[in-house]
Order: sequence, then structure tokens, then C-alpha cells
Amino acid sequence: MGTTSDYDIKGIDLSDDSYTVEQSLVRNKYKAMDAAGNVVLRGKQKMLKMKEEFPFVDANDNEVFQVKAGGIIDVAGNYVLTDSKTGEDIVILDNDYSIFQDTWKIRDASTEAKIAEINSQGALVTIARNVVPFGGWIPHKYEITDQDGNHVGNIDGQFSLKDRYEITIDDASTVPKEPIIAAAMVIDAIQGN
Repeated sequence: MGTTSDYDIKGIDLSDDSYTVEQSLVRNKYKAMDAAGNVVLRGKQKMLKMKEEFPFVDANDNEVFQVKAGGIIDVAGNYVLTDSKTGEDIVILDNDYSIFQDTWKIRDASTEAKIAEINSQGALVTIARNVVPFGGWIPHKYEITDQDGNHVGNIDGQFSLKDRYEITIDDASTVPKEPIIAAAMVIDAIQGN
């Protein structure tokens, strides 16, 4: 695995330790705000595509990265995060689908080495979110860990009609921060949470 700077996404600076992400009520549109409340990223799912595709733009509407599904129907599959400025694939997001726990592995796009993992906390909450009518309104909570399973941060959902959650990074010294935060933001869109 390379150094954490090898995973920087050109055109954005995600150096804060906390972000708030909100979903629009209308469709899969998202905005991410830094700790000061400034919009740093916006993204939306492209409609009528054979493969799921999510382009993300900065506060000035410049495309900075995109996430594309590896296959046409990818309930449990992989998604590639590509830097729009360089055209390089940065990381792969692998979803290990389970009704009991949402698990996402974040791997190096070249070596496929695991960089980090994002796991839902609480099997009952995960089951309820997936099975119960209006279960998507139940706030979700995820833990972000490094490749050895050590705590890095959290994603905490807020009770709301539209998805709103806080991403907090407690210790990103051993993981590349920008793609980890970007990955955390797109998981909600990919899973339709």
C-alpha cells in the first residue's frame, strides 16, 4: 500500500475532521458541508444509466470525482472512485451485502489491498432499516476502521425525513483521509439509505 498522499483527490480539500451530509427530499442528490457549514461537495445519481454512476462536484460545480458501479446490477458488488482531474482510479468500494450488517471494504484500486472498512453497528437496526416499512427513517450508525480493524471514525445518522448524518474522523494517521470521507458520503447513495 502506498502513502496516504497517494490517495489524494485533486481539486478538493477534505482536511477537516467532521462533515455533515444531507440528502435532498426529491432524489439521490447530496451535499456535504465542512465543520464551518460550507458546502464542499455535491453529488447526484445520474438517471437512466445502465450502471449506477455518481459524479461529485466541488462548491464551484467543478467535477472532482465520480463513483461507478462495476456491473449493471450490483446489489453486492464493487464501485470504483475515480479522480476526475487525473482520470485515475483511486479506490474500490466493495459491498459485502448482508441483511444483518452493512460492510464496505475500501481497497487500493491498483493493488486491491484493503485500506479501511466501514461497518454498520447493530444488527437489529440494520435489519429494521432493510425490512420494516419506513425503516429507512431509522438513524444508522457506522464505524470506520483501518486495515487492521483499529477505530478511525464514525458515521452517525440523524432522525429526519431526509438522510442527514455526521462523519467524524478521530484518527486518520494510517488511512488516506480524502477517499475514506468520500467513500463514506457515497455509501448512502449507493445503498439507497
